[in-house]
Amino acid sequence: MKTYMAKANEIERKWYVVDASGKTLGRLASEVAKILKGKHKPIYTPHVDTGDHVIIINAEKVELTGKKLDQKMYRTHSSYPGGLKEVPYRKFLTEKPEKAIYEAVRGMLPHNRLGRQMIKKLKVYRGAEHPHEAQKPEVLEINQ
Repeated sequence: MKTYMAKANEIERKWYVVDASGKTLGRLASEVAKILKGKHKPIYTPHVDTGDHVIIINAEKVELTGKKLDQKMYRTHSSYPGGLKEVPYRKFLTEKPEKAIYEAVRGMLPHNRLGRQMIKKLKVYRGAEHPHEAQKPEVLEINQ
């Protein structure tokens, strides 16, 4: 019996909507990364992007557990000496909750060109409205 290998032109992609209100950031990000990779499908192939599109709404209502809001930092570096910038997650989640979820999911995907292709299928929105109604997305419940 031969092993099935998916080909890029044979993949059918679905659209899913995930409501982030009341969900923990890391648990939400790991489930979304699994869908973006395609690991929930029986045709999953590691070297092919078999994943689906994911729309995350209510990004501002995502939660962090413990003291992470005050202790966890979002760090960026400009590659110049002294170019490190740190922002506490309390401030980061109030100003840019979309980017906080985006970066959490991106960190759980492969760090190569395949991961960059997968992250393009993620759309994150602050409120409950999104402009992707034409794709007829399914509502996906993520349990914690």
